[in-house]
Amino acid sequence: MNLDIADTMVRMAMDSIRNAYVLYDGIIAGACALASDGTLYSGCTIDHPVAELSLPAELVAMSRAISDGKREFDALAIVADIDGFYSPNEETFQFLSQFTIEEFILADLEGNVKILQFDEIVPYKQRRRS
Repeated sequence: MNLDIADTMVRMAMDSIRNAYVLYDGIIAGACALASDGTLYSGCTIDHPVAELSLPAELVAMSRAISDGKREFDALAIVADIDGFYSPNEETFQFLSQFTIEEFILADLEGNVKILQFDEIVPYKQRRRS
């Protein structure tokens, strides 16, 4: 992964957090998907009182890309207002596994970054920021 591209993706994900729509107990997050053609798509958390209708930031970013005709991805960056690094939940992993995503870029609000492969991201669990 080109570190300049990773940095740009993290910044776009962080910028997206400002647009998060979180009224309930959702995790405030931003994401950025890098399509294989180099196009970047950002997304933020969209909360809903019915938990099943809430959209995590990574699904919003990926949905924007998919609706634009993209099907192959080089990377997905995710930043969230939690302690440590954020990882998608099981349902989101099911969705993401339909697409080839070469690398995941996880970042916290302090600027710490980890670049992982799909199978390496599983150990990270969601914990709200204290």
